[in-house]
Amino acid sequence: MLVQVKNLTKVYGDKVAVNKLDIQIERGSFTAILGPNGAGKSTTIQMLIGLLQPTSGQITYAEQTKLGVVFQNSVLDANLTVVENLQIRAKQYKQVKTGKIEQLIEQLGLTSFAKQRYGTLSGGQKRRVDIARALLNSPDLLFLDEPTTGLDIQTRESIWDLLKKLQQEEKMTIVLTTHYLNEVDDADQIYIIDHGRLIAEGAADAIKARYAQHVLRIVSQQADRVKQIVEMENGYEEVGKGVFLFYPETTRQALELLEQLGLYIQHFEFHPGTMDDAFMAITGREVR
Repeated sequence: MLVQVKNLTKVYGDKVAVNKLDIQIERGSFTAILGPNGAGKSTTIQMLIGLLQPTSGQITYAEQTKLGVVFQNSVLDANLTVVENLQIRAKQYKQVKTGKIEQLIEQLGLTSFAKQRYGTLSGGQKRRVDIARALLNSPDLLFLDEPTTGLDIQTRESIWDLLKKLQQEEKMTIVLTTHYLNEVDDADQIYIIDHGRLIAEGAADAIKARYAQHVLRIVSQQADRVKQIVEMENGYEEVGKGVFLFYPETTRQALELLEQLGLYIQHFEFHPGTMDDAFMAITGREVR
């Protein structure tokens, strides 16, 4: 176990921001901490990285664990070049391996703009530099606080391709907070918090299987025949003439239903339950 968190609590006056959280982060895992705005996830992350002191509870790291953090807002100097920023930040650590900056510049694809001022870079380029800064001390655990906020979808995909490659190559542990829930589709462990409390946890696939609803949409020109075949089925709606919505619990059930109705199907669409669906089911639809 890399990190063990027990009864983590943070109180501001009469407001309980984080309420007795228990979290475990396995070495080499991809862990996500999710929640609506104001749920307490940012406060939790700040306590985990040492920027906030808990009111009570315990955070225990494995011995000699090194941390790296990619903050939501950049901490680099806009008027310095990429190389200058990395050189200055490297001096803040006790020991950075010789050639580490050059290695990161090549590894993260910074070569073409390494001598440009940080403030002139695109959002995606800045994010790559922010990640390079966080990796200077070769961390065992990398915290990512909404790292792709405001980036276009192509840049987000590029950043995640890079992060997954780094995790495999460096065997890093990654802890993520994000509002783009598709980014946690393959997370080893997810903690969902709301009003400071842990309300759901588990691997991404398990959470989707438990909370997200599959939808099978079938269009038929023989609606009466379809209804005769599925009259014993629960959980379907006829939402238009010959248009049916079914809610199978599993993909296998969807396939069996398609096989049953095959002769009478004009068109169908299957939408597997997503992490967005699960998140909404768990936290509700209220705008925060």
